[in-house]
Amino acid sequence: MSRRADRLFQIVQVLRGRRLTTAALLAQRLGVSERTVYRDIQALSLSGVPVEGEAGIGYRLRADFDVPPLMFTAMEVEALVAGLRLLKAWGGGALAAAADPALEKLMAALPPPRRLAAQQSRVFAPEYVNQAHVREAFDVVHGALGAHKLLQLDYCDVQQRITERVVMPLGLFFWGNAWLLATWCTTREDYRSFRLDRCRAIRMLDDHFHETPERSLNGFLRAVRAGGG
Repeated sequence: MSRRADRLFQIVQVLRGRRLTTAALLAQRLGVSERTVYRDIQALSLSGVPVEGEAGIGYRLRADFDVPPLMFTAMEVEALVAGLRLLKAWGGGALAAAADPALEKLMAALPPPRRLAAQQSRVFAPEYVNQAHVREAFDVVHGALGAHKLLQLDYCDVQQRITERVVMPLGLFFWGNAWLLATWCTTREDYRSFRLDRCRAIRMLDDHFHETPERSLNGFLRAVRAGGG
C-alpha cells in the first residue's frame, strides 16, 4: 500500500511540474507498466485530484489545483544533505556560505522521522583547505556566468607557461579534486577548458557576451564528445 501511495504522490509531483505528461513518460519514470499508470490516474481522479486528459494523449493537473508542500523520500533527503555538504566543502565562498542555511531550512521542513534520518547520514565531504584562491576564483566565475560577462585569465598550464586569455565562461565542472572552467576562448577562437587552481589571476570584465549555437555550452559538450573527452 505504501508503495502505491508513494507512486501516486510521485505522479502528482510530475504532473504539477509539466504542461502535459504522457502515460509512457510516467511509466518510465516510475518503473511500472502503462496499464498501472492508467489505474493510478483513475485512483487519483476518484480521490478528488483534478487530473485532466486521457489515455493516448496525456495528462495534466487543473491549473488552479494546489497540493501540500512536496515531501522527499529518505534517499532523496540524504542526496540533498550529501550534495550540500559537498558544495560547502568544495564550492565557491558564496555558494558554500549558502549551504548551511539551506540545510537548516530543509531540516525545518522535514517531518521528525525524515529529519532524524538526514541527521544520521554518514556521507561527508572533507574541508577544502589551502586553496582559498580557488574559492575566490569560483565566485568570480560564478558571477560572470550569471551576468554573461567576459573573463580575463592569467593562466599557468601544465608546462608552467603563463598566458593571458579573454574567455566567454560557459560552465563549471567538478572533476574529483579540481574545478574546470569551460569556455569559448576569444584568443584561440575555439573551445578551451581551464583549471581554476591554475589561474594566477582572474578578473570579470565589463563586456557582455551572448551565446550562439557555435559558441555555447552545448557546443562545448559536442566538441568534447567529438574529441573523445
